[in-house]
Amino acid sequence: MRVILLKDVPGKGKRGDVLNVAEGFARNYLLPRGLAGEASQGKIKELAERRQAGELKEQKMRQEAAVLAARLESLTVVVRTKAGEGGRLFGSVNNKDVADALAAQHKITLDKKKLSVKEPIKQVGSYSALAKLYPTVQAKIKVEVVGEQA
Repeated sequence: MRVILLKDVPGKGKRGDVLNVAEGFARNYLLPRGLAGEASQGKIKELAERRQAGELKEQKMRQEAAVLAARLESLTVVVRTKAGEGGRLFGSVNNKDVADALAAQHKITLDKKKLSVKEPIKQVGSYSALAKLYPTVQAKIKVEVVGEQA
C-alpha cells in the first residue's frame, strides 16, 4: 500500500516521503496514529507543489541573507561606552550592545543571538563580530569601541 508520511517515522522515513508499506502496517499502525495518509494522485501532486514552494521560499531567504551579508561586510559599527584611564572599559561590550548599535546607526535589526562576539570586549579599539544570517551565510562586522570619559 502506498502512503505519504505525515510525521517522521523512525526506521521508515521522514515527513513527506511516499512509501510502499505492508497493508496491515498501514491500516493497523500508521493510519490510526495519524502518522501517514493514503497516497492518491492528488495528494502526491499537492506534496510536490508544497516542496517546490518551500524550495523557492528557502532560495529567496538565502538570497536576502547574502545581500544583507554584503551590506554588513562594508559597515563599521561604533559602540560608545564609559571607559577609564588606559582605555579599559567599565563593564564590557557584548553581542547585545553591538546589535543595539547596529540598529541605531544603520537601521538594521538583527537578533542578538545571531551575532557572535568571540569574547566580551573590555578594551577600547577595533574588533570584529560574526553575524550568522542563514545556515550557509555569515558576515563579519567591524566593531569600533570608543570610550567616553566617566
